[in-house]
Amino acid sequence: MSTDPSVLDRIVKAYDIRGTTPDEMNDDVAYALGVAFADFVKAPMVLVGRDMRVTGESLAESFSRGVNSRGVNVVNLGLASTDLVYFAAGSLDAPGAMFTASHNPAEYNGIKFCLSGARPVGIDTGLATIRDAAKEVLAGRAPAPVASFGTISERDMLNDFADHVVSFIDVDSLVPMKVVADTANGMGGLIVPVVFERLPMMQLEVMYPELDGSFPNHPADPIQPANQRDLQARVVSGGFDIGLAFDGDADRVFVVDEQGRGVSGSTTTAILAAAVLRANPGATVLHNLICSRAVSEVIAENGGVPVRTKVGHSNIKQVMAETGAVFGGEHSAHYYFLDNYRADSGIIATMFMLQELSRAQQTLSELRKPFERYEASGEINTSVSDAQVVMAEVAKVYSKFPQDWIDGLTVNCGDWWFNLRPSNTEPLLRLNLEASTRDDCDTYVAEVLSLVTSV
Repeated sequence: MSTDPSVLDRIVKAYDIRGTTPDEMNDDVAYALGVAFADFVKAPMVLVGRDMRVTGESLAESFSRGVNSRGVNVVNLGLASTDLVYFAAGSLDAPGAMFTASHNPAEYNGIKFCLSGARPVGIDTGLATIRDAAKEVLAGRAPAPVASFGTISERDMLNDFADHVVSFIDVDSLVPMKVVADTANGMGGLIVPVVFERLPMMQLEVMYPELDGSFPNHPADPIQPANQRDLQARVVSGGFDIGLAFDGDADRVFVVDEQGRGVSGSTTTAILAAAVLRANPGATVLHNLICSRAVSEVIAENGGVPVRTKVGHSNIKQVMAETGAVFGGEHSAHYYFLDNYRADSGIIATMFMLQELSRAQQTLSELRKPFERYEASGEINTSVSDAQVVMAEVAKVYSKFPQDWIDGLTVNCGDWWFNLRPSNTEPLLRLNLEASTRDDCDTYVAEVLSLVTSV
C-alpha cells in the first residue's frame, strides 16, 4: 500500500481515530484498520455505521473489505448516529465501528470503535494494538490469508433504536411542548424526527435537517457558543420551550432554555443526575473532573454517591462498569446511561430533559436555577512547550492546597478550584476554573494563566 504507516501514529488518539482526508484518513488506512480490528475482536461479525460526511461511504466500504479479508462478516448499518451504533453493538452483542469525525470540520473523518455489548475501546484497551497491527498491513506485512472471506449484509436499526430511546421515560407523563432542534446538517437530522414521531404531544421543528457533510450552515460543534446562536435566536422568535443543539454524529446534545440562554453540560448533568437518582435511590453517579462542583453536591443531596473521573468516554464507561454507576455526565455534554449499555446518547438525555420539564411544570429557565451555583471560566487553552513541567511548577505554587493528579492537575483552593489538563493531540494546556462569583473567577483565571505563561 502507498500510504506511510506512520500516519497511524498521528490519527490514532486516546479514544478514537481522526484525521484529514485523504492525506491521513483514506481507503488504504481504512482497509488496514478493518484487518486489524477484525483480528483484534475475534468475533463472527462486525457492525459498521457512518455519518453523512462525503468520504464516509468509501471509507466504510474499504474498512469492510479489510474485515471480510479476515473471514469476518460485516453488518452494514448505513447512515447512523454514533449512539445508534452503540445501541446496535449492545443489543446485537457485536463489536462496531462508526465512521465519523464528530464535531470536526468537513475535511476530517475517523472511526469510533466499540466491542460487543458497546464496551469502549481506548488507547490502553485495544486502540494501540489495532494501530500497530494496521501499520503492519500498510507496510505490506499483512497477516496470513484465511480460508474464506466474510460477507456483507445490511440492517436498518433506526426504528429499534427509536423505540429504545423512548423506553427510558413515561411518554404518557409528558406535557405538550414546542421543541426546536438544530441538527447542524448532521446525523440528528435522521435520528431526531423518528424519535419524536413517538412523542405526539411534542411540536417539533428541526433546523438544518439535511444530511450534508460540508456543514453549509455552521460547524456541528455546539460546545462553541457561536454555533448555538442560530438556535438561540430561533427559540426566542418562535416561542419554543426548549432548544436542542446536536453535534455531527448526534451523540451529544446541548440545551437552550426558552429565553435563548444556553445550559452548560454541567447543569444538564446535575438535572439528569437528580432525575436518575429519583428512580435509583442511593446509586452511584459519575461526573468528570471538569464538571461544576454543583454536580457532586446535587448527587449527594439526592442521596447518590458522586464519583469523579477522568475526561473521556473510555474512562467513564470503564468506571461505570467498575462501580455499577447508573449514570455519568461530562461537561462536554456526553451523558451515559447504565441501561444504554453504559454508552452516551444525546437523544436519550433529551428524553430525560423533556420528562423533567413536564414533571416540574416550570420553564427551563426556572428549572435550571437551583443547579447553577458557581461561576465558571469555560475551557481556556494555552500553548506551552512542556505541559508536564508547567503543571509541576503550578503545583508548587499552590502546594498548600489539596491537589490530585487524576487527570492533569486539580487544585482545591476552598471557595474556588481549577484543573490544568494537557491536550492529547496538541501542545496545549486546558484550564477549567470555578469560583463563587464572576469577579473572583476572572481574578483567579488571570492569576493561574499568569503562572502558566511565565514557566
